[in-house]
Amino acid sequence: MTTESDFIQSEHITHTPAPPITDLNGAYGVVQRMRNRLQMAVRGRDEVIELMIVALLSDGHMLLEDYPGSGKTTLAKSLGDCIIDDKPDDDIVTFRRIQFTPDLLPSDVTGTTIFDPNTNRFFFRAGPIFAHVVLADEINRTSPKVQSAMLEAMAEKQTTIDNRTRRLDDLFFVIATQNPLDLAGTFPLPSAQLDRFLFKVKMKHIQREAELEILASARARKAGAGSDLPRVTRTEVIDARGVIESTIHVAPEVRECLVDLANATRADQRILQGASTRSLVLMIPALQARALTRVRDYVSAEDVEYLAPYIFGHRLELAPGTDSVETVIRECMARPLERLARASLRR
Repeated sequence: MTTESDFIQSEHITHTPAPPITDLNGAYGVVQRMRNRLQMAVRGRDEVIELMIVALLSDGHMLLEDYPGSGKTTLAKSLGDCIIDDKPDDDIVTFRRIQFTPDLLPSDVTGTTIFDPNTNRFFFRAGPIFAHVVLADEINRTSPKVQSAMLEAMAEKQTTIDNRTRRLDDLFFVIATQNPLDLAGTFPLPSAQLDRFLFKVKMKHIQREAELEILASARARKAGAGSDLPRVTRTEVIDARGVIESTIHVAPEVRECLVDLANATRADQRILQGASTRSLVLMIPALQARALTRVRDYVSAEDVEYLAPYIFGHRLELAPGTDSVETVIRECMARPLERLARASLRR
C-alpha cells in the first residue's frame, strides 16, 4: 500500500521538462501544485478547492451557488491560471469566461459560421466553450434555450453547429456559478442539465480569520502573490486522470454500498425522485480522486460519506415539506455505510 511519505516526495516535480505522470506519486504532485496555487489565490475556501480538484481529476463539472461577492468567479479564474497549455490549438484556449445574460444566444456560447466576402467562403468562429476550463458565470440568468446549448458539450465533449460536430478538448471542464433562485431575473436549471454537474456546492460565508486575512493580503494578491508557484500542464492533468482510474482500488463492497444508498433514496417516502444510475457511475471516479487527495490508494467509507451530499443533493427531488436534502441523504446512507464499515473490518 502506498504510504504518505511516498506521496509527499512528488510535491517537488518541475515542469522543465515536465515528466510524464505514470504513478500515484506523480498524480499527487498534480494535486499539490493546484492546491497550493488555489489556496494562495483564494483564502478561506479550502473545502471548495478540494472539491474542485476532485471534480477536475474525475472528469466532472461543478456548480457553485451563493450570493454575489463570495469568490466564485475568482476561484474559477484561479483554476484556469493553474493550467499550462502544452499542446496549443488555434481554436482551444486555456480559460474562457461566459457571462450569461437574458439576451444571450446559443451561438454566443458554441460559436457560429461567418461568411468572408473577400474569399467567398464560410469559416467557423469558435465560441468561448472551446477552452480547457470554462467559467459559466451566473448560468441561471439566461434562458433555458441557452442553458440547453451546453448539454451536449458537457455530456459528450462536443458541440454541433450547422450540422457539423466539433470535438472539444479532453480536459474540458465547466465551472458554473449561479445565484440563489430567490434573486430577481433567475431561471431554474432543468433537471437534465443539473444532472451533468458532478457536484453542486453552496459556498457559505468564510470564517472571520480568513476574511481578515483577505483584507490584509488584498494588495499582495493584486500584485500576483503566488504566481511564482509551479503550475500543471494539460497533459499532466489528463495523465493523472488515467493513473487514478487504473490505480486507486475500489472494493466490491464500495460498489454495493453505492447501489444500496441509491435504493434507499428511491424507497424513501420523502423523496419523489431518487438517485439515478448515472450518478453512481459518475461517483466512482470522484471517489477515486478523493482518495488520492487524502493520500490513499483505495476508496474508503469516509470518501462515500463525504461526497454523497455533493453528488446527490442536486439530483434528488424532495416531497413538499421535507427536511433539508443533506439530512435526508445522511439518513439514507447510514445503513449502507455501516455495512461497508463492517465489511472493511472483516478484511
